[in-house]
Amino acid sequence: MEVEEEVRRIVEQVKELHDSATSFVSSSSHEELSLRKRSSLVDASITRLHSILLSDKHHDPKLLEKLEEDLQRARCMLADGDTSSFLPSKPQGRFVRMFLGPVNVRASRKDIQLKVKEEYNSYRDRTALLFLVFPAILLTLRSYVWEGCLPAFPVQLYQAWLLFLYAGLAMRENILRANGSDIRSWWLYHHYCAMAMALVSLTWEIRGQPNCVQKQKGVRLFLQWAMMQGVAMLLQNRYQRQRLYTRIALGKAKRMDVVWGETAGVDGQLLLLCPILFTLQGFEAYVGLQLLRTALTGVVGEWQVLICGILLVVMAIGNFINTVETLMVKSRFKAKMKRSKSRAELD
Repeated sequence: MEVEEEVRRIVEQVKELHDSATSFVSSSSHEELSLRKRSSLVDASITRLHSILLSDKHHDPKLLEKLEEDLQRARCMLADGDTSSFLPSKPQGRFVRMFLGPVNVRASRKDIQLKVKEEYNSYRDRTALLFLVFPAILLTLRSYVWEGCLPAFPVQLYQAWLLFLYAGLAMRENILRANGSDIRSWWLYHHYCAMAMALVSLTWEIRGQPNCVQKQKGVRLFLQWAMMQGVAMLLQNRYQRQRLYTRIALGKAKRMDVVWGETAGVDGQLLLLCPILFTLQGFEAYVGLQLLRTALTGVVGEWQVLICGILLVVMAIGNFINTVETLMVKSRFKAKMKRSKSRAELD
């Protein structure tokens, strides 16, 4: 009888708890809907005022610049706080829907969003090191163990790893964009091109002797380019984060922002990274053109060589354009900061 009474009491408690939870969810849903409407209105007002300031040519430029800075800080405050979870989310890309289906990948809490970003940064750090070490090991073994001729399996294993790497980067960056990160669209397209190249190269027959050196010239050049890419990624990862922390502190960027291929930062680091980036892009285009020449002259006639060459040239051109655009933005930003500093000194 005591057990029966206790079971009855537990059932009643569960019903009461269920009713309380339903009431809470209903009331919180109404509050959430109200916050979403207010957040959307404020965000739309910021966008509208930004357009007005850009088209206004009659007022004092100094005043317009100050108002623009205040609007940018307000936008960062809106996007960086808990209000960000109530803003309209960006549509999820086809890439995420293709793998995960119609699942909402937007985190409702800011601390979870920041953990996603931290994991993305950690993934980039790990893969940058492997990007440097993996091809270096292959080239070293080719010279001292494999007598100048790469076996097919290690190269295909490396290409499979590249496919996994770029698929992971594309998935993470699509999720970050859904959570408010301002990642440039080009870097997603770049990862898609790199995935296609890795997938195609998996079916590329790596020929050995005779005349192994000539037949594998494209593979050797690609591995050398990959080592340079690893060095550039390590440098980028190191100082991009320094610059981003500074921009966040100044209210110029959101905490969810990440920068791929960014070349703005500390001037001493910029002098080191810019030549490396442009050299890397030039060498990438050179490798692509060499693959195209190899395919068109009939030295290695597989269609995979032609496709990989085209993709490498396209990625090199896209990377170059993106880097130049970033440098132009940095130049305008520095000029703006100098003007602000001069006005402060005069005041």
